[in-house]
Amino acid sequence: MTSNPEKAALRKHLLEKRDSTSFDLMEIHSEKIVSKLMKTKVISEAESVGCYYSIGSEVQTVELMSHLLNEKKSVSLPIISNNTMSFRIVDDLSKLGKGEFDIPEPKDNAPIQEKHDVILVPCVGLDNEGNRIGYGQGFYDKYLVEDNAIKIALSYSKQIVKSIPVSAQDIKMDWIITEKDVIKTS
Repeated sequence: MTSNPEKAALRKHLLEKRDSTSFDLMEIHSEKIVSKLMKTKVISEAESVGCYYSIGSEVQTVELMSHLLNEKKSVSLPIISNNTMSFRIVDDLSKLGKGEFDIPEPKDNAPIQEKHDVILVPCVGLDNEGNRIGYGQGFYDKYLVEDNAIKIALSYSKQIVKSIPVSAQDIKMDWIITEKDVIKTS
């Protein structure tokens, strides 16, 4: 990925802001976000959902994945291999292993999920137009070019800023769900 100093500074600021959230508040906000997500028609009608396994101060997704699995939806998680991201199907969260970035992920023999109805995308920051700042590696932007899924960013409201610097390869989110709002961007 090409370096953008403005994006890097904003990413650093937003990560510090997000990381300063107490664990209790993060849990409360995550529960509200997941509740709002589960009430959307997009999720209720989805058969296959690409998720992310939350780490650190990200919106918590473990209970969400359990709920989706209980609803008999196809749930998949990303795997990074050879600098490329793919999604593999998960049927039991207790059977995950540690991946390249020390994030729990499906084993290599788990089936690949080729296409999704919805992909939940982690983010560091967003604007109301659906522009997103991730962690700077570009894995999701590269993947989302190939998968025509509905893209939903789960975010704390304090991660929403007036505008995000945009690069040509950046992929916009279709929806943003915070503890306060459900925003349809497209």
